[in-house]
Amino acid sequence: MSLRRRRKRSVEKQLSSCALCQDVPKDPVSSRCGHWFCKQCITSFLDHSVSLGFSSCPQCKLGSRSEAGLQAAGHISPLPTNIGLQKDLDEYKISLRRKCEHVTDKPGDSSFLNNIYTDLYITEGQNKEVNTQHEVMQLDTPFKINNLHDIPIGGQEIFKALPGQYGAIRVVLTSGIAGVGKTFLVQKFTLDWAKGLENQDISVVVLLSFRELNIIREEQHSLLTLLHVFYPTLQKFLEEMLAVCKPLFIFDGLDESRFLLDFTNSQLVPDVTQKSSVNILLTNLINGNLLPSALIWITSRPVAANQIPPSCVNRVTEVRGFADAKQKEYFRKRFSDEDLSSRIISHIWTSRSLQIMCGIPVFCWITATVLEHMLTIEKREVLPKTMTEMYSHFLLVQTETKKKKYNEEHARGLKETDREVLLKLGRLAFEQLEKGNIMFYQEDLEECGLDITEASVFSGVCTEIFKTENVIFQKPIYCFVHLSVQEYLAAVYIFNCFTNRNTEVLKNFLTEHNSNSPLEDFLKNIMEKCLKNENGQLDLFVRFIHGLSVKPSNRLLQTLLGQTENSTETIQRVINNLKKQTTLASPDRSINIFHCLMEMNDLSVHHDIQQFLKSENRSEFLSEIHCSALAYMLQMSQEVLDELDLKKYRTSTQGRQRLIPAVRNCRKARLAECELSETHCKVVASALMSSPSHLIEVDLTENKLSCSAVEHLCAGLRSSNCRLEILRLRDCRLSEDSGTSLVKALRSNLSHLTELDLSWNKGIKDAGAEELCGFLKSPQCRLKILRLQHCRLSEINCTALASALKSNPSHLTELDLSWNENVKDAGVRELCGFLESPRCSLMTLSLFNCSLTKISCASLVSALKSNPSHLTELDLRGNSLVQSDVEQLLDVEKSTKFELKSLK
Repeated sequence: MSLRRRRKRSVEKQLSSCALCQDVPKDPVSSRCGHWFCKQCITSFLDHSVSLGFSSCPQCKLGSRSEAGLQAAGHISPLPTNIGLQKDLDEYKISLRRKCEHVTDKPGDSSFLNNIYTDLYITEGQNKEVNTQHEVMQLDTPFKINNLHDIPIGGQEIFKALPGQYGAIRVVLTSGIAGVGKTFLVQKFTLDWAKGLENQDISVVVLLSFRELNIIREEQHSLLTLLHVFYPTLQKFLEEMLAVCKPLFIFDGLDESRFLLDFTNSQLVPDVTQKSSVNILLTNLINGNLLPSALIWITSRPVAANQIPPSCVNRVTEVRGFADAKQKEYFRKRFSDEDLSSRIISHIWTSRSLQIMCGIPVFCWITATVLEHMLTIEKREVLPKTMTEMYSHFLLVQTETKKKKYNEEHARGLKETDREVLLKLGRLAFEQLEKGNIMFYQEDLEECGLDITEASVFSGVCTEIFKTENVIFQKPIYCFVHLSVQEYLAAVYIFNCFTNRNTEVLKNFLTEHNSNSPLEDFLKNIMEKCLKNENGQLDLFVRFIHGLSVKPSNRLLQTLLGQTENSTETIQRVINNLKKQTTLASPDRSINIFHCLMEMNDLSVHHDIQQFLKSENRSEFLSEIHCSALAYMLQMSQEVLDELDLKKYRTSTQGRQRLIPAVRNCRKARLAECELSETHCKVVASALMSSPSHLIEVDLTENKLSCSAVEHLCAGLRSSNCRLEILRLRDCRLSEDSGTSLVKALRSNLSHLTELDLSWNKGIKDAGAEELCGFLKSPQCRLKILRLQHCRLSEINCTALASALKSNPSHLTELDLSWNENVKDAGVRELCGFLESPRCSLMTLSLFNCSLTKISCASLVSALKSNPSHLTELDLRGNSLVQSDVEQLLDVEKSTKFELKSLK
């Protein structure tokens, strides 16, 4: 009997009876374990089982009790009753397996995904700041794996609710910087589904990349015809099953999209057969107008993730790369030779910059490619330690691969033809980097004089991605293997323009450049242009340019770069210029200058700071460049700094400001009297928003904060990552608008704060005081210490504040309302109601200079007598009181029945 006939009989036998009612199934559905049911029977069973908390198949009892009760859609999924449709689905799974199980791991080689896949660290939520940062700035601030605040998620559990979470997860947005492993993640998910291993509640997984969708962006399609373009075998299946099945659409690489997703003015497309443009189809799918039952998974680099409105997304996740242990696992999987993998791991762990770099999977691949070649083929002992050296060797390894592939001579170095093609690639990299493009098409290559055949020959450097199943895919898409490779080649091209006096290109890029500029002026102008970009878009590019100016990278690529004036004297002038330029840069931006020094193999500042950290006597005066280096090293440290107190360092005010970025890796930041600007507050806010945020205490006392500076702080305080417990803003000259905004921000995220000092800020009144009352009334409020000295609170404000404390009295232990002349007797009367509460825990009350009279004394005595167990310190100085007014209070202080120990 043929396989087809045997299979047909098997399916007919399965469909012969419902496992519950024993009749021929009506509207059949199947469990993941293979049993068939009438749709009505299984729906009734599931409705009953939910109340019982079971998640098992009624036929074979597969599954078990679950805390969340039965996830009906998680166990039973509708499958086609038509044998032909089932055959189409089976064929589709086979083709999907073929598509996903092979990946390019080494230049020119293909590996099985399961053989090399290493688990990534994925968390729920996302660091909001990364949407505005260049990705290299994110690498400069390493995340701490397995932090208590993180919510890790397994790659196969992306649509599954975490304990305590409720509601359906329909749309997931996963972000992560370039090369972090997003594409491998969705490939692994898809492969495991196609093999029947995971997520079998999903009827069909459709994997699409924006690279492919770009090609048909100008065409009109319905959802069905669009899917037919990519997966012809699915069309018939989907047309009949979309209404009843549970599909998952994965859209990989939103950042590579070349069309606009407009969610505000998009045409309504509710029908899978209705034709429209690709971008309109996608917006309708994502917002649920089209196939509301479908699951949607979108991956993107952070810079493009905000194209999807938060209202359309049920879960945001972030792929962070490899933890240290997973880095080692990757290299051990990559190399069967244990000695080789051990040597590579050992070398990486000698360089903190390489170790951080290898948190990103694509960097692991670049590093592995270079070190394997140098250790096994070239038998080298001296290995690259800087990024520029690593990428220079990577470029040469690619040309070696090309020579081997095309049976060319194997002498190391670049031939003239290699040089011409690489410079054309460099021009492409540079011009597209200026435009912000990471994907290129044939016309982009032709503009740079790059022949398609030449690009194919250099496929190790410039990856050609094309499909040939349809005529439509015969238009190739090009990209560099990673954004950093594009930035490196762009640096090579610009450096070549300098050495060959290509003034036209340089004048368009550097307005002050002239044809006779020496190397030090050229690099100085490059750095100045870099520093003007607050988001760090040119940082890595500029690091590479400085690294190319010195040996050994310059010697490696001399054929490509040309003759360079890099005498010891010239290089020293470049280094001196870099150190001077720290005075022009903001604290965050000056860190890149320190990186440039390291790329030039100038470790003097690094060694100075190491000696400073080792020294028990830290009285040495620190220059601004030393402060930048110290801030960088404190950020890079694996250990979180307990306290950063800027007053403890002997340096200038500007030097202290250079230390501020270290707040990202400390628990307590004492930044009093440091003349903080908007830029500095932005850094503090980024520390509060970072994932994870370590800051639990921030002291900004006596810094005049502008409205824009306060807005940055508010953004940090509102962040779900913020874990701040103590905030001191004494005498920060807050305006009324700033005071109101600040308290609003605290009120929106108040569960961690235990101490708040807003003293000597006139802006905490009226609207601000009203917000503060709402803050204090909240059941989530855990405030223990509140200081509001000299805030010029009105009588109404004082009364309302006392009333708010009375409504939620259980946490506060210290209250300071000194120098608020409008507290008066009415305010004290309300405060006494607070003191009389059985739940009141107040121990210290300061009412210095609050216009109190003997009426207040009598009220306080009465309150203390009714609830004597808590108040230990009372300050009534500066009020119009005489001895006779306070005699009763003095009796209370002397009595052993009361806790009052200090009466001023």
